[in-house]
Amino acid sequence: MQELTERAIDADGRITAVPRGVGRRVTVNVAESPLSWLAARGLVTARQVEAGERLRADYERAAIAPSVTMRWSARVDGGAGQGLDPTAAHLAAKRRFDAAIAGVGPGLCDVLWRVVCAGEGLPVAEKALGWPVRSGRLVLTMALDRLADHYRLG
Repeated sequence: MQELTERAIDADGRITAVPRGVGRRVTVNVAESPLSWLAARGLVTARQVEAGERLRADYERAAIAPSVTMRWSARVDGGAGQGLDPTAAHLAAKRRFDAAIAGVGPGLCDVLWRVVCAGEGLPVAEKALGWPVRSGRLVLTMALDRLADHYRLG
């Protein structure tokens, strides 16, 4: 899915939401996740993307993210067709998510969660974690490799 919008780039190279003044402008697909952005540029492998998407799916099925609206749906099929009731599906996804994060290990799971689950870009994640610029991709790829090993992806 594409949702293109025009954005401005400030003096530090960060994309700003509202174009200000005279400066460079870019067209951004705001519907694109940071992981798919990296994959589109050949910076992560298909195996790493598959592992990241599995983690994100369990994160969303477990409804771990803060909710800002009321849930009006009467039925939630979080069990991926396993015939589980919504509560069991939620708990199963939470267990899978927790096991995957534990499998990745401390130090790597921070950037993995921020980029894959929270949808933060690498520069934002690096800054929030207090890391040097451009160090996040290396750590993220190591985390995705561990995650793929946890899921036993070929």
